[in-house]
Amino acid sequence: MKQLGRLLPLSALLLLLAGCGEVNLSALDPQGPVAEMQLSLIKLSLYIMIIVIVVVFVIFAIALIRFREKPGDTHIPKQVEGSKTLEIIWTTIPVILLLILAIPNVMDTFTLANVEADENSITVNVTAHQFWWEFEYPDHDIVAGQDMYIPTNTKILVNLEASDVMHSFWVPALAGKQDNVPGITNEMWLEASHPGVYKGKCTELCGEGHWLMDFRVISVERDVFDKWATNMIGPEQEPASQLAETGREVFQASCIGCHAVGGVGGNPASGGPDLTNFGEREVIAGFLEFNEENLEKWLRYPAETKPGNKMPPFNHLNEDDMKALIEYMKGLKVLD
Repeated sequence: MKQLGRLLPLSALLLLLAGCGEVNLSALDPQGPVAEMQLSLIKLSLYIMIIVIVVVFVIFAIALIRFREKPGDTHIPKQVEGSKTLEIIWTTIPVILLLILAIPNVMDTFTLANVEADENSITVNVTAHQFWWEFEYPDHDIVAGQDMYIPTNTKILVNLEASDVMHSFWVPALAGKQDNVPGITNEMWLEASHPGVYKGKCTELCGEGHWLMDFRVISVERDVFDKWATNMIGPEQEPASQLAETGREVFQASCIGCHAVGGVGGNPASGGPDLTNFGEREVIAGFLEFNEENLEKWLRYPAETKPGNKMPPFNHLNEDDMKALIEYMKGLKVLD
């Protein structure tokens, strides 16, 4: 009873922590065929385990009640050691359960391994960096950062690579985990059945900024995706105000060497994410809510805001230049 009393608080704590997660970061709410297949395998495994546990506990209870020692009872229960019948039963049942689990696993594994293009599919090369994500669309000659746009109900062929250390690509609502390994290209595919925003994370410990290495997969209708793709490779739109124009001058003097906008600038070897559509993002640096206060915090104190990242601080900018730069970056959009 003392041991049970110790386990109850621990069990309560585990149940409490199980609820400490983000609603949109769950494999239990599939939004595409890959995630649905994987959830079906999870459920199948769970059902088999539940059946086994129930049967074991029922047998245990029967044995405990029926064959317990009673006062004055000298009868020795019948011994079943060496019983061929029982050995056949408890060997056959696990084999059958394993076959029930193995057959759909093998079938789905071959389906998920079929990374072949069809007439509507799109290829995305995903490169992981410390601590941000790069999405290249070779069919459209586009490079995007942090937000991965995909058309709804379209097979997306994903090639996974890493520029520095090992990372891992995971969008639980759309597909399971797959590693990004330097020098190796891993393949997978995913598909979103509905328009929406699906959160992704790096799930391989890759440095001190690993826990903030988030990204988003944004599923939109095909016509919206086509418009986004066309505008991403088009020339940069003119700033909407004089303040934003001043901000562009500040950006070109301070940021263009690392970050591209409208296909201009950036450093493929050591640069940062493409910022062509930065103003459309809902988060900054993968995790900060998009607002002027957080953007200034990120620009002035990047090391303190997201540990381990390679962005230099821009604390040397005066208030006017910083305000202008923020205004310009807010206006970097390709969709209305």
